[in-house]
Amino acid sequence: MKKSLVTYFSASGVTAELAKRLATAVQADIYEIKPKTPYTDADLNWMDKNSRSSVEMKDLSCRPATANAMPDVQKYDVVFVGFPVWWYREPSIIDTFMEACNFDGKTVVPFATSGGSSIGEAGKNMQKLAPGAKVHKGECLNANTAETALTDWAKNYL
Repeated sequence: MKKSLVTYFSASGVTAELAKRLATAVQADIYEIKPKTPYTDADLNWMDKNSRSSVEMKDLSCRPATANAMPDVQKYDVVFVGFPVWWYREPSIIDTFMEACNFDGKTVVPFATSGGSSIGEAGKNMQKLAPGAKVHKGECLNANTAETALTDWAKNYL
């Protein structure tokens, strides 16, 4: 099995739980992408066009700061990148992560949680930010996906 890393950003804890199960299922290391300024419930109010998340997602050049140092992804063959779907794409902090790491020669597999949206163009967006990597389209996974199903899904990339 290829050496893998599961990375994730989780605003409410849903993606975190899925990422932890995936890391266990594929025996991967795990890394949380933490925002320097944590998101509050008001920040995440997608119905408020002036909320922090709404403003960030309207500005495709937005790169929220992270609280922790980036992992050395060069130690891995496959990097799974998890996030909640925001406005039919990856949150801007994922773009921060993609630009900050050297993914040259790596396989990157997006996975997302959502209340009903698809993963959209996240894989294509992330590929532009890591041109030296092979970024897959990725998939929205049910937040309650069992470890055995996660193992079966991840085998496509390992």
